[in-house]
Amino acid sequence: MSQKTYILCPGQGAQQVGMGKDYFEQHEPARKIFERANAVLGFDLGALCFNGPEERLNQTDISQPAIFVTSVACYHAAVAAGTIQPISISTWAGLSLGEYTALHLGGVFSFEEGLKLVAGRGKYMQEAAVATPSGMVALAGAADEAKANELCAQAAQGEILVPANFNAPGQIVVSGSLAACQRILPLAEAAGLKAIPLKVAGAFHSPLMQPAADRMAAELEKVAFSTPNQPVYANVTAEKHHDAASIKKLLVDQIVKPVRWEQTMQALLAAGEARWVELAPGRVLTGLLKRINRRLPVESLATADTLTAAAAAKA
Repeated sequence: MSQKTYILCPGQGAQQVGMGKDYFEQHEPARKIFERANAVLGFDLGALCFNGPEERLNQTDISQPAIFVTSVACYHAAVAAGTIQPISISTWAGLSLGEYTALHLGGVFSFEEGLKLVAGRGKYMQEAAVATPSGMVALAGAADEAKANELCAQAAQGEILVPANFNAPGQIVVSGSLAACQRILPLAEAAGLKAIPLKVAGAFHSPLMQPAADRMAAELEKVAFSTPNQPVYANVTAEKHHDAASIKKLLVDQIVKPVRWEQTMQALLAAGEARWVELAPGRVLTGLLKRINRRLPVESLATADTLTAAAAAKA
């Protein structure tokens, strides 16, 4: 097996009631991360992750810090169990919210600083979503960027509708006003695509999130960033992050511009053979990667059983 390891950090949509509970109960390093998170936030985030209610966990202001904390807890448990060896990690990549997880684990800012940033990001994006009726629609089938742009232009009719996520071949998500999202449904079907409205609070990664981007720019300026210890990929460019100032700018841009996840994964595939590991919660990124390269082995750490099995194999 290659010594090189790529770590993938999930984004919003990976949350589910019960996430991280097995890590919390079985692994002391994970438990300590949840306890630190509760102290920073001033409420029991772990209880919401473990027990719900689902409706509250799915709200952006909770789901974003919940996913960040669960992923970080999973990582520390995996390192302690020997499932991940930090010296082997060559690259970090995270989808949307997961980019913050990747940057934290890559040494750019502390856990406490990262948690405060993602809590603010979730709050500001939730507020922007509530301010304007908006949504997102997944386009499945033979969709490419040109076709997505064409359909958005037809459906917008003076309102905002733009591509928001280039996730995998044949899976593009568009984002914009609620009326424009409704108008693209029959247009996509007529073009031979399957159009699926998503259960999200609003039009993420679109210009409708500009109020959240402006507020996050101010929050990011309060935190001193370091240069990453290993390469961390930026969602907006699908290229490696560089200095602190450009990282902050790209994190602001990410709120209103599309996430180029497929292009990021293609860049990693082109970089050579590696071990691919997706942190908890969920297996969303594993599924997307399989759509890009069906034969690629990807290890999901969605449950603590993964670590238990790995520890038993080493014994």
